Order: sequence, then structure tokens, then C-alpha cells
Amino acid sequence: MSNFSGTPSSGSGFFSQSNDLTKRIFYTLFILIIYRFCTYVPIPGIDPESLKNLISGNERSLLGMFNLFAGGSVSRMAILTLGIMPYISASIIIQLLTGVTEYFKNLKNQGEYGRQKITQYTRYGTVLLALVQGYGVAVSLENSQGLVLDPGLYFRFVTTVTLVTGTVFIMWLGEQITARGVGNGISLIIFSGIVAEIPGALASTFELGRTGAISSVVVLSVLILLLLAIYFIVFVERAQRRILIQYPKRQMGNKMFGGEASYLPLKVNTAGVIPAIFASALLLLPITLSNFSTSTDSFLFSITSLLGQGKPLYMIFYAAGIIFFSFFYTSIIFNPVETSDNLKKNGGFVPGIRPGEKTSEFIESLLTKLTVIGSTYLVIICLLPEVLIANYPIPFYLGGTSLLIVVVVAMDTITQIQTRLMSAQYASLIKKTKFSK
Repeated sequence: MSNFSGTPSSGSGFFSQSNDLTKRIFYTLFILIIYRFCTYVPIPGIDPESLKNLISGNERSLLGMFNLFAGGSVSRMAILTLGIMPYISASIIIQLLTGVTEYFKNLKNQGEYGRQKITQYTRYGTVLLALVQGYGVAVSLENSQGLVLDPGLYFRFVTTVTLVTGTVFIMWLGEQITARGVGNGISLIIFSGIVAEIPGALASTFELGRTGAISSVVVLSVLILLLLAIYFIVFVERAQRRILIQYPKRQMGNKMFGGEASYLPLKVNTAGVIPAIFASALLLLPITLSNFSTSTDSFLFSITSLLGQGKPLYMIFYAAGIIFFSFFYTSIIFNPVETSDNLKKNGGFVPGIRPGEKTSEFIESLLTKLTVIGSTYLVIICLLPEVLIANYPIPFYLGGTSLLIVVVVAMDTITQIQTRLMSAQYASLIKKTKFSK
């Protein structure tokens, strides 16, 4: 009887965990549907035909990248036009401050309280940047002749408030996914916006090939390049350099403990997709500043015009930003000294390397080499497809940056789902073992 009664108990524990995962997945999908719906709600007072003409003439500039991260909201001038970029920009500023100021360094080391304070400052920064960018967008819209139906102070006020509210709403949606759903909320919001636009980008590409605007060879080359890029991304993101860690044998009473070996895995691309997103956010800064200028002869306007897709200045700044943030973000999320100290406290050591400072130097040297490889890989993935796309009328959504974000976020989300499933299975097994005893 006891065995019979114990089976459903352990099984119910597993199924309850599985039901929790199912609820999280559906909750995530529900939030993403809300987000996609809001990308189609337009800002009041905009003439649709004038907007269509404006967007069609600037798709190859940085406006196209802005539209990419906003999930198509810019092309529709929706209430979520600013997208999540103010939040990303605020995160960049806070991360930089964490690396250079003692106050933010101390906050980072204060555990949960410090994380909450850093999150709070990031939110404040998001609102402040959204106010600046929202007003800049309102001024830019008024400067576009015929685009605003009733220009004036009231339009600027309504547009700024609407755009700031939209950004705060996206930030809240992302936090809800992270807390109650599956995966990183902000990354999934960017992911959903890109994925939703990819079918249309593919359809327009095939249509260009059908009408003869581009040759069939070019269309086929782009598709092959996309498939090779996906394979390359998956391969590098899964690649690891494993450091052998040895633990000495210890005798406790009549028994021997320890003596086993384990591995410290170091990813080739430790920073993930963050460098590409952060570098893109910095490249979008000239657009925000140039929105305040009414003259097409201004310095900022000239800089923005030089930052078109495939142009040398765009390539140089983008590559430099990716390399910088690869090293910067890796240094933030992985501390060789702390790792070395933890190994020393637990009696672990790298064979042939003295514990302590020598171990931290060895790990740091290896991490630097891996970051060089990882940043080079990111530059290749993000920029090589851009060269081809810049010379042909192929949509932004088939570029290297969008492809990198889609593949990496999808892999991370699947990994989290698998981890939750494994945790549920282990919890069920432990309950079953305890009951049998």
C-alpha cells in the first residue's frame, strides 16, 4: 500500500512542476502578444501617407536599425517607437559607472539590495533618456513637412508623453517576463520584434528576385549565407574551453574523500549578444541628437548621413563598439580573481599552476584570448552580411545583427526551459527516493 500511495505523490510533484513551466511559457507568449499589438497603435496626429514616403526613403540609414530594435514600430510610428533602446542605453551607462565609480562598485557587491538599487537607477535613467529622445522625435516629426497634421506645443507634449509611456510599458513587460515567464524579458521582446518581421523580409526579398530587381543568384547567395551564419553562430555559442580542476584526497576517519577532477568551462563568447546590442545603441545616438536640428547642414546631420548601412564609418564604429563591449562586459560578469579564490577555498587547483595569484593570472590570460576570438566572431557575424545587404535592396531584418540576436536568444531560452524540466525531474526523483526510505 505504501508503494502504491507513494507513486502518485512523486508523479504529482513532477507534473506540478511541468504545469508551472507550461504556465510560464503561456504567460511569456501572452506578454509578447500584447507587445506586438502595441507596435501597431499609432501616435495621434501623423499623416500615414507622408510617413510611408519618409520611411521608404530612409530604410538604408540608421533609421532602419532603429526600426529593427523597435519591432517595426518606427515604420508605423507607433506608441512604442522608442522601443527598448532607452533602457539599453541606461543599462550601458550604469554598467560603465559600475566599472569606474566606487559607489556603484559597492552596490554591486551588496547582494540583492545592491541589485535592486542598480535596477532602480536604471529605470530612472530610462525615463530620463526616453524624455530626451521622445522630445527629439516630436521635433523631428514636426520638421518633416506634411507629416504632422497639427504641429505645435500640444503635439510635442502628447507625443513625448506617449513615447515615454510606451518605453516604460515595454520595460515593465520585460521585467514581468523575467520574473514570471521564461527567459530574459528584454531579450525576448527584441527577439519577438525581429522574428515577427522576418517573414515579410523574406517575402519582399523573393519578390525582388521574381521581378528582376535583384538576380536569383544574389537571392540564393543570401539564403546560403544565412544558413551558414546560423550554423556558425550555434557552433561558436556552444564552444567552450574547459580548464581541468583537480581536488586533493582527504581522509576523514577510515574513509577517503576527494581526489576527483572537474572542469571550469569558459565560453568562447562569454558576453553573448550584449556587445552587438550595446554597440547598436551607441550608433543610434546621433539620430537622437540630430532630431533636435532643423538644418540639414548641421554637423550631427552630416555624421548621421555617413552612418548608413555598409558605409566605412558605420563599419568602423560598429566593429570598435562590439570589441569594446565584448571585453568590458566579460570583465563585469566574470572575475578571475574571485574564481581563483573560490577554488583555493575549496581545495581545488589547476594542474601545473600554483593556487592563488598564479591561477587568477592563468584564467585571465585564457579569458582574454577567448574574448579576442569571441569579439572577432561577433564582428564577422554582424558586419559581413551587411556588406552584401548594403549593395542590394535586401531588408535590414536579414542582416547579421538580427540573425545573431534571434539565434542566441532562442538558444538561451531553450536552455532555460530544459533546465527547468531537469530540475522538475530531479525534484521528483528526490521525493521518490525519500519516500522509499
